[in-house]
Amino acid sequence: MRHGESTANYDHTFTGWSDVSLTAKGKADAHEAGRKLNKTGIQFSDAHTSYLKRAIVSENIVLDEINQLWIPQHKTWRLNERHYGALRGKNKEQVKQEVGEQQFMRWRRSFAAVPPRLQEVDPKRRYQTAGIQEPPAESLKMAYQRLIPYWQDEIVPKLIDGKNQLVVAHGSSLRALIKYIENITDTGIDGVEVHNATPIIYTFNHELQVVNKELIK
Repeated sequence: MRHGESTANYDHTFTGWSDVSLTAKGKADAHEAGRKLNKTGIQFSDAHTSYLKRAIVSENIVLDEINQLWIPQHKTWRLNERHYGALRGKNKEQVKQEVGEQQFMRWRRSFAAVPPRLQEVDPKRRYQTAGIQEPPAESLKMAYQRLIPYWQDEIVPKLIDGKNQLVVAHGSSLRALIKYIENITDTGIDGVEVHNATPIIYTFNHELQVVNKELIK
């Protein structure tokens, strides 16, 4: 599930690794998503989220609504949103007017395009603790490359063991994960949209192939 509406979503600004809060609507939508998920009766063994509070708070709200706050929760920078570099904090419509529709969509949706890089990145304790440096910018491909090892090493073994896993992350990081899970092409991923606070339930066979996908609306 993608987090609920954030203040940056509301303001239509690029966010990336900026640690913005949920809006009141975002919290309400996360509660509603949790209530809908609760009706499915799914029992999770673990929950996974990023280092960013809009996803962490959304996950906690959902786990509270499904009465599973007690399960292990794993936080990783690998589930962070794609880093939008020097675009972060800028209004999307203003950027589009400045660079044109084609370049704007390349930065937003293409798999390989890297947005303008930050000249300097301030060190943050959360990433120093993880032994990494915040990148100056990322393409979706770069986010894919740092996310998939976490999926393969930390989530897949639990799924193979028959344990349901909850992942609460971000629009682009989930697009990267969906690309891998559904084997979507580099060009095909351009049109994939992940909506806020809308759980997606994947059912896999024993070979971890998707046998069903359901959006909980």
